[in-house]
Amino acid sequence: METFLGILIPFLGTTLGSACVFFMKKSLGDLVQRSLAGFAAGVMVAASIWSLLIPAIEQSAALGKLAFFPAFAGFWLGVLFLLALDHLIPHLHVGSEQAEGPKSRLARTTMMVLAVTLHNIPEGMAVGLAFAMAAQHGGGAGTLSAAAALAIGMGLQNFPEGAAISLPLRQEGMSRRAAFLRGCLSGIVEPVFGIGMVLAAPYIGHLMPWFLSFAAGAMMYVVVEELIPEARLGEHSNAGTLAVMAGFLLMMVLDVALG
Repeated sequence: METFLGILIPFLGTTLGSACVFFMKKSLGDLVQRSLAGFAAGVMVAASIWSLLIPAIEQSAALGKLAFFPAFAGFWLGVLFLLALDHLIPHLHVGSEQAEGPKSRLARTTMMVLAVTLHNIPEGMAVGLAFAMAAQHGGGAGTLSAAAALAIGMGLQNFPEGAAISLPLRQEGMSRRAAFLRGCLSGIVEPVFGIGMVLAAPYIGHLMPWFLSFAAGAMMYVVVEELIPEARLGEHSNAGTLAVMAGFLLMMVLDVALG
């Protein structure tokens, strides 16, 4: 039950953020958007390091000097996976006018939701893997707290992400209820992939370092490809830069204090 509830935390963050459409009339300002993108980037970088890559290397200690290899190779597989999805699935980033991926007749609003949905996949995998590791260690307080820290970090950065989806959809003429549901839908892949990782864990235990680093690589792709450029847009990008640092430090504190 603790695992199931923990996996739902990031989705709860997206849902609460999407609910902003019922209380706010306008989309988030450019400065706020840059700051939130930077914050999300910082959280994801810290989570990739402390919650994914370091555990992957530690679990490969038996390889001696080659203990880095599963993390190295898995990381690149995660990057290539997201790169492939970016090229194979039509999507439109919030605030952009140019769709990415193959040409499609999909509605603009649908492609906006797809963009966030794609990038939520590695986050769901990461949280699921963290709780799977906690289960492998008997659900000890330390490993369970570390998994909870990652879930909380993902939930915090998903709150503004949910708002960044639902509010622009409302501005494009969609009803508040429909915009809210679309915002929630963009985050549903997180619990789906999270639960999938937990269920698969007993069969992939020896591959855990690869899956951990795979999720890290996929998240880092999102950070470098989308979040940091968005945080640096505009003439005054200091807010976005400082938000990256704030997000990084917050996730680091959560991981160390709760882990």
